Amino acid sequence: MTAPRMWFNGRPATLDDVAALLTTNYGHFTAMQVRNGRVQGLQRHLQRLQDATRALFASDLDLERVRAWLRAAVGNADASVRISVYSQAFDRDHPLRSVAPDVLLALAPPRRIDAASLRVCSMRVEREAAQLKHLGSFDLFHQRRQAQQLGFDDALLVRADGAVAEGSVWNVGFCDGRGIVWPDAPALDGIAMQVLKAGLAELGVPQSVRRVELTEVGGFGGAFFTNSTRAVMPLAAIDAAPFALDPAWRELLERALASQPWERP
Repeated sequence: MTAPRMWFNGRPATLDDVAALLTTNYGHFTAMQVRNGRVQGLQRHLQRLQDATRALFASDLDLERVRAWLRAAVGNADASVRISVYSQAFDRDHPLRSVAPDVLLALAPPRRIDAASLRVCSMRVEREAAQLKHLGSFDLFHQRRQAQQLGFDDALLVRADGAVAEGSVWNVGFCDGRGIVWPDAPALDGIAMQVLKAGLAELGVPQSVRRVELTEVGGFGGAFFTNSTRAVMPLAAIDAAPFALDPAWRELLERALASQPWERP
């Protein structure tokens, strides 16, 4: 695969097909890595798409058709896939009207973040409709850009009241020596995080979801980044607080991840 390919409702996309996506920019998406035609957490990706379609368009998504389109597009390949849902029938003046969703499936070469660890800085930002993976990503990449201007790799989003929420396009987890702590501030329920949680639960690893204050992060024994392009990556620092994730904890996280199946569409 040398260039991205796009499919609209199961057929090759045209410029007219994506016009509503470009001009209105109202919708949602999920992004996944495909290996040998398989996706880890596929059912979770599909459920995310269904839930957001109901929330934004008051309609249902035909998930069997989406699976068939994905299956036909990827075959047995390795790829990065982004499935965007929007509607050519969406009326900006009457956004409460139920409209049928349209699906744009975009394929690109497989992607993986190669960094060994990340240094991140806190940014006081609260993402709009944080529970949705919506199309408005300007602020997330802008925060990453600002972080890099300050000499860091990425941004950690923190609420005005000091509660840690999530990274720019990733979730954050902390190791407290006994188990994993996940912040409970409003954030996207990332698929990689969901997969990790399921794997850790099967291994019997203690997990808690609670308020995490920015002022307390230096007291954790380790912190890590998780998203679809890199399910487990240690954080080397948050602001001035350094971390050194115990190799045993990293191995446990990797084992939890590996325990979860890769599914064919």
